[in-house]
Amino acid sequence: MSEQTESQALGDLAARQLANATKTVPQLDTITPRWLLHLLAWVPVEAGIYRVNRVINADQVAASLQVGEAGEEPLPATFVDYQTNPREITLRSISTILDIHTRVSDLYSSPHDQVTQQLRLTIETVKERQEFELINNPEYGLLSQVVPEQTLKTISGPPTPDDLDALLTKVWKTPSFILTHPLGVAAFGREATRRGVPPVTVNLYGGQFITWRGIPIVPSDKVPVTGGKTTFIAVRTGEERQGVVGLFQPGLVGEQAPGLSVRFSGINRQAIASYLVSLYSALAVLTDDALAVLDAAEVGVFHEYD
Repeated sequence: MSEQTESQALGDLAARQLANATKTVPQLDTITPRWLLHLLAWVPVEAGIYRVNRVINADQVAASLQVGEAGEEPLPATFVDYQTNPREITLRSISTILDIHTRVSDLYSSPHDQVTQQLRLTIETVKERQEFELINNPEYGLLSQVVPEQTLKTISGPPTPDDLDALLTKVWKTPSFILTHPLGVAAFGREATRRGVPPVTVNLYGGQFITWRGIPIVPSDKVPVTGGKTTFIAVRTGEERQGVVGLFQPGLVGEQAPGLSVRFSGINRQAIASYLVSLYSALAVLTDDALAVLDAAEVGVFHEYD
């Protein structure tokens, strides 16, 4: 009787040496939808400077109603005066230098090009910083340009429909959207639903947003949350509506997107190729009533967000 030999088969680990894995491009979890950049009206500027001319003493512009036949009372003489020292906003840059060893880009660029992916991720990070600055920059950010007359605080606790009604009275001339932290969106949704008025949802730019009085409430994780409280920012956009506008420099060398350029900066003796990534932008509030904030809205999370 012959001895039966145990049969063997090729194992998974060895077989995988001959197989090609399907590879994704690098995934970066800090990338967000950046809705603010989509919703702002963007204006090109010359020489990196934007001047906001405003009228002064608007209540002194005179007009009268004529009663009876013309000529009984003299027509009032009037004129519209302008600020003699208007505010000028200078574009600010967000820049970084991307270094890539030529050996890496030469040898390891299949199936995904190393230079392309490194630039893509760098540009995404620069754009994330752009949105942060448009909200928080102490010179031109939304939060720094709100005047005291346009600032409110929550009536009590979490953000309520009454709070957002009060906020919209401050930006009542065709408001465009309300910006807040995602925790603020959730807190308002819970409170409105608890009161029996669940918010209506709309679709914008492929995203779903809850609304109040027809105005979308837009999330951004760049809106600060401190001590379990956040801010709601009501915005009217566009030059034609005397609103808030984003500013960018057109026609840059190596332009990849409005205000964004990528320039090859050379290869050094260590075979490191460098690329300068620069983004030029700022934000202008054309009239004070184009912007208002609701502060100290409780969101139920009691730790700080940077």
